[in-house]
Amino acid sequence: MIIKNGLVYGEDGSFSKADIEINAESFRQIAPKLPENGAEQVIDAEGLYVIPGLVDIHFHGCAGYDFCDGTIEAFDAIMQYEMEHGVTSVSPATMTLSEGQLAKIFENAGKYENNRGSKIRGITMEGPFVSSAKKGAQNGSYIHRPDMRFFEKMQKLSGGLIRQVAVAPEEDTDFAFIKEVTKQTHASVAHTTADYDTAAAAFAAGADHVTHLFNAMPPFTHRAPGVIGAAFDAKEVSVELICDGIHVHPSMVRAAFAMFGADRICMISDSMMATGMENGDYALGGQPVKVVGRLATLKDGTIAGSASNLLDCLRAAVKEMNIPLADAVRACTATPAKALGFYGECGSITAGKSADAVLLDKELNLVKVICRGKAVN
Repeated sequence: MIIKNGLVYGEDGSFSKADIEINAESFRQIAPKLPENGAEQVIDAEGLYVIPGLVDIHFHGCAGYDFCDGTIEAFDAIMQYEMEHGVTSVSPATMTLSEGQLAKIFENAGKYENNRGSKIRGITMEGPFVSSAKKGAQNGSYIHRPDMRFFEKMQKLSGGLIRQVAVAPEEDTDFAFIKEVTKQTHASVAHTTADYDTAAAAFAAGADHVTHLFNAMPPFTHRAPGVIGAAFDAKEVSVELICDGIHVHPSMVRAAFAMFGADRICMISDSMMATGMENGDYALGGQPVKVVGRLATLKDGTIAGSASNLLDCLRAAVKEMNIPLADAVRACTATPAKALGFYGECGSITAGKSADAVLLDKELNLVKVICRGKAVN
């Protein structure tokens, strides 16, 4: 396959007109002009942006299914939906559930033959090691103190797929869990009441990520900068940001990009099962959720994930929040892939990497998706 004449997003964050050759499931070469001789398929991308396949490292479901359903049917439907909407690499997230429920989910995910749709490159373990005071849509009945035995059991069942684990550092005595778990995976500060000093100590102990910045944590103020200020000062820390127009005000999205830069922001969808579905009643982590438009809430009004996919979020960031396209693309591709350690496999249009690409028109409408070297639509 050859993709010709597109405005290709490069590793340096710039767009330049180029052709892309794909061999089997990998990018073979990118050059200003490539011959078409022998190509099985030629796609003319004249006037289109060609960006890497998007990478969502924190979402719960879509298309009427939740990752925590833990079934092949659910996994297949979720991966198909994500791929069709330009999200070609994912790290779906679990919720705070019982140990038995989580064990089954991780076991089934570890056995899942992910040959179709988006590629599962990891799992995000969101809960149960969170704070009751900042549980958000997590089920308080199953919140658990940080526990290496618990984590290692889930990691073994998953076949080593857990790429990050959420933890409220104030619940981690002497940061013993963070120090130990980061020998195996990434620790993300999440659902927490931590102040600046506690968060800074957690980062010093090895945590290198923040789950959905601004949400389920103390606010960022001039005398109490909290987790947000501590993350800003810890330059190796990446942060997640939900740009669905509900979770974070556009002004704060712009402020976050100014503070952290696109090299440290991982745009996520945090989507739940209602994404791609009609308004109505759904569930998240076993709790009832009502969805109206982009807004998903529990009975008490707590925001419960989003009803937007990552491409929707990218589009909103650019068109509604005035984030430069190049920055939004980086935050949806290279940065999350680097944050969870699989940038060598995906996240940029680079020879040797998985041939995942998204073609967008100048209004950022989806034109075509290429996933592992095959045209999806």
